[in-house]
Amino acid sequence: MNIRRLFAVWSAHFIKTACRLTGKQGATLAGKAALSIYPPILSELAKEVKKDIFVVCGTNGKTTTNNLLASVLEANGQKVICNRTGSNMLNGVVSAFVLNTGLSGHLKADYACIEIDEASTVRVFPHFQPDFMVLTNLFRDQLDRYGEIDTTMNLLSKAIKMAPKMKLLVNGDDSLSTFLALDNKNEYAAYGISQKVLSDENSREIREGRFCKRCGEKMQYHFYHYSQLGDYYCPHCGFKRPHLDFDGTNVRLDDGITFDVNDFHVKANYRGFYNVYNILAVYGAASMANISLEHFNDVLGNFTPQFGRNELFEIRGTKVMLNLAKNPAGFNQNISAVMTDTSPKDIIILINDNSQDGTDISWLWDVDFDRLKDTNTASITVCGIRCLDMALRLKYVDIPSDVEQDIEKAIENKIQNGTKNLYVLVNYTGLYTTHNLLKKMEGRK
Repeated sequence: MNIRRLFAVWSAHFIKTACRLTGKQGATLAGKAALSIYPPILSELAKEVKKDIFVVCGTNGKTTTNNLLASVLEANGQKVICNRTGSNMLNGVVSAFVLNTGLSGHLKADYACIEIDEASTVRVFPHFQPDFMVLTNLFRDQLDRYGEIDTTMNLLSKAIKMAPKMKLLVNGDDSLSTFLALDNKNEYAAYGISQKVLSDENSREIREGRFCKRCGEKMQYHFYHYSQLGDYYCPHCGFKRPHLDFDGTNVRLDDGITFDVNDFHVKANYRGFYNVYNILAVYGAASMANISLEHFNDVLGNFTPQFGRNELFEIRGTKVMLNLAKNPAGFNQNISAVMTDTSPKDIIILINDNSQDGTDISWLWDVDFDRLKDTNTASITVCGIRCLDMALRLKYVDIPSDVEQDIEKAIENKIQNGTKNLYVLVNYTGLYTTHNLLKKMEGRK
């Protein structure tokens, strides 16, 4: 065993333990230290994975899809490396591998399920070439960090070319993801929803990919699901939604989620149309890797969402749902999920503009907040660094709100004086703090 590698592993474990004892997350710092001490550590540990390495990329749905796929593998008795907390840049990926080693510095893993930030793929892929990539969707996100969506697509295309043997699974309902698959030579399959499910006549969503990536002609749609996802075609060059290898049919959202895919019936007690896509992606990835789906519905029933992905808390008689909402497409889908609950409710919205969030919050004006008028909402409270900007955004659609910058005070007030049905929507840097706060208030250790 290389002494530097062993020292890197032990250092990472020490840092993680120290951070946990001081109430900090620490995953990224542990990976950064290990990589600094022994730069080849990620490539060497990746080689110790016995079977396949999956990576999950895309603007929305990465964490849920990645963690659910890991749970499916584990239900089949497999040992899986997974960055479940969503630490998805290079240092977080390193941590996922290093912190799963034993004291000997070696891994005992059958598979790895690794969520990777789109812009970080070009930094991670030089260390290992995955066997499969799942691409969930591509929406505008953090303009000051990613720039326009073409920048993200170029980075992903560069990364895909680094792994020519990697098989792709793309959301066929997203023209941008489909174009990336067709523009590269990798073997690929597509998943999607071939039938129209929702009415879109009242939607004014901002839609990406309005022009064909092949020829520049304006894209046409037979129908939309949401944002730019739907049944698209180019009237000029013939670019269109591909054949769906994993087609979700007979979708129903009135009592959780049910649908059929390839003669398999899926039932999950989840909320939100976007979760149909997440489940389809997991089903498709497992099928491509010849993983047994015998326990698939059991996994869906037992799956516990992580860190603000439909995460449910029960605090002194109040049901609290925590959700991440970090870009227009994601926020609009969160609003749609809230609208499925017709009972009285309170809503708290936290908006920060730290570097990880993106300091440009102009995207708030692309969210259909006026739909909150139809949610039987008793109150809306705005919190966070940019709470006044959020209050102004709501004022422009004639929705009153209470301003309370401190999220803890806002939650406590609604637990004491609210409807006993609370939704908390936060962007990225508010998520970890709010999650830990709710755990503490719930009485979890």
